[in-house]
Amino acid sequence: MKTVSMIPRSVKLPLSDDVVETLHAGDELLLTGVMYVGRDAAHKRMIETLEAGEMLPVDLKGQTIYFMGPTPARPGKIIGSAGPTSSYRMDFYSPRLMAEGLKGMIGKGMRSREVKEAMNRYKAVYLGAIGGAGALISRCIQKVEVVAYDDLGAEALRRIVVQDFPVTVVNDIYGGDIYEQGRAQFRIAAPHPAAVQ
Repeated sequence: MKTVSMIPRSVKLPLSDDVVETLHAGDELLLTGVMYVGRDAAHKRMIETLEAGEMLPVDLKGQTIYFMGPTPARPGKIIGSAGPTSSYRMDFYSPRLMAEGLKGMIGKGMRSREVKEAMNRYKAVYLGAIGGAGALISRCIQKVEVVAYDDLGAEALRRIVVQDFPVTVVNDIYGGDIYEQGRAQFRIAAPHPAAVQ
């Protein structure tokens, strides 16, 4: 098992294959650059667009999508709370978007086997953001604009510019999975209840 550094690594967006190949489950990253924001409804709309043989409203090559629907911005702020949503809700759509060039996904929770296989096939990574820290995460967002599906309100497709946006690599292209690694370490470290009697 690879030893991971706990010192966050700065990574510029968009992601290239060369950068993706250097990322491993457990790596701590600080992302800077442009990413997109979309949840279930935006993902469904993008897949419907592709199935209709039409062009997506944005070019996904090398891009990262953050699974998030922001709360309304307070006066003087550009965005409200910006915490991640549960990623399994995008599992049905993610492999098709990776085929279009999507390189990074950010959310919380585990992904399906099909999504993990697609990450390996298309060289993409899944990154975890801290659930429950939406107000803190929003401080890393410098610019926000709706780029498509304005009718979806909070679930519209947005383009955001971020600075030092903190994430952890959950799934890499080598089959690494921080959730599985954590469970394995716990099984090794935790004595059987009968052993402590």
